[in-house]
Formats: sequence, structure tokens, C-alpha cells
Amino acid sequence: MEFKGSTGLRIAADVGGDPAGAPVILMHGGGQTRHSWGTAFEALTADGFRVINLDARGHGDSEWAPDGDYSLPTLADDLRAVMSTLDRPPALVGASMGGATGLLLVGNSPPAIARALVLVDIVPRLEITGSAKVLGFMRANVDGFASLDEAADAVTAYNPHRPRPKDPSGLMKNLRLHADGRLYWHWDPKFVERRIPSEPPAFIDSLVAACTGVHIPTLLVRGMKSDIVSEAGVADLRRLVPQTEVFDVPGAGHMVAGDRNDAFNASIIEFLRRTA
Repeated sequence: MEFKGSTGLRIAADVGGDPAGAPVILMHGGGQTRHSWGTAFEALTADGFRVINLDARGHGDSEWAPDGDYSLPTLADDLRAVMSTLDRPPALVGASMGGATGLLLVGNSPPAIARALVLVDIVPRLEITGSAKVLGFMRANVDGFASLDEAADAVTAYNPHRPRPKDPSGLMKNLRLHADGRLYWHWDPKFVERRIPSEPPAFIDSLVAACTGVHIPTLLVRGMKSDIVSEAGVADLRRLVPQTEVFDVPGAGHMVAGDRNDAFNASIIEFLRRTA
């Protein structure tokens, strides 16, 4: 399905589940696509939710911004445009950049805009070293890859605790074949060429300020091997958003949904059943 973003940009999505079910919007992290959620989409739709799984502007099958505007406020405006098509407030589930997008929107909108907020390995104040590692990975390999195996090697080097797949063909969901015969990540290079990217730790002050306006049920799902979210970051979020619940996923890094699908799905479904 396709939606129109805040500037008329085409936003691609997978939409499924009971049309009468409680709506849930999934938002991936920077440099990812809607396919990064693994089995979460299927698990939520099977549980009766109406799920909208978005590709952010400039990512996956969504349109690229001609002006290269991928700022967090603009992503939040795109999210607001998608939400305006629904007949009731949705729950928002966002990983990294997607979570920051949801937090910024909820914190600067009337309380009734959303039913619940799930932040996947994202807090306002992140660990700078881990954040730099994420940006370093995204800014590497600008010349693309000669093969799927080469791309899989790059992912394994960045995420060594996750076993390298024997068949790397699944990576094609996150790659695009260019006319030059090489494979490139499925997002606009301008996204990381920006002086201030939309991935953390950018916009920390804006996210901290937004927390004062978050009064809906909130869940933080943290990967216990994450180098992005620390105990101090969790404590800070709990201070800023006192109603925050925390679910720790053992064995998962920053890409929680991909690392531990089973535990991740169970945590968000239980939370959304109670709140959304």
C-alpha cells in the first residue's frame, strides 16, 4: 500500500491484519527497511492487530526526497500524515530512528494522538561510541558491493554476535541492484551525507524536551548486548517518562527484532494487548 508523506512524497508500506483491529504502526531504524522487523508483522497481524509497516522516506520502496530532507521533524510530519488516514489513534512501534520519530511526534502533539509508544533500543541520551559505530557502518561501502556474499561479510563484521546466514539471499530485501551491476543499500545516500543525520545522537535536546509531553503507556525494549542504550540512558528515560516499562532481551544487540524475534514479538504483543 502507499501513503502520502507530509510533502506529498510516496511512502510505501505493508498493511495487514483485521481491518477492525487496533492499529499499530511499525517504523524501522535509519538505513533499514520495513523488512527489518522479521516476523513481528506476521505475529501482530495474527494476534488481531491492524498493522502498517512503513518504509521511511528515502528508504526501501518509499520515494527519495529531491531536497535530501530526512530530518527527524520531517520524518515525524510524514508519520503524522500516515496517522491522519486512520479512524482512531494507533500504537507506535519504532526502532532507533523510528522510535525517535514516534517520541518526537507524541511529545509535541495532543495526548490523544497515539494509544501507546514502543521504543526499540532507543532513548533520548544514547552512548556516543555505539552511535558512532552505527553511523560508521552506514557511511561505509558507498561504492556498493560486487556480490551478496560481500554484503553479508560487511554485516557480519558490524554485527559479529549474529550468526552469518548460510544463504545471504534474504539481504536482497535491503539492497538494490544498480545499472552498474553493483549492489547498494536500499536507501538514499543523501540520508547519511547530511551534516546532521536523523540517526542518534542527533536531536538529543529535541528528544529530551519531547519527553515532557509523553503521557501515554510507553515501553522500552532493550537489547542486552546493545552498545547504544546503557543503564544510565534507561534511568534517564524513566526519569523523563515515569510510566516507562522496560523489557530486556538477552542475547540481542541494537537490532533487537532481528536478533531475537521470538522474545521481541512476545514483549510487544503482551504490552500492546494491555494498552492498545
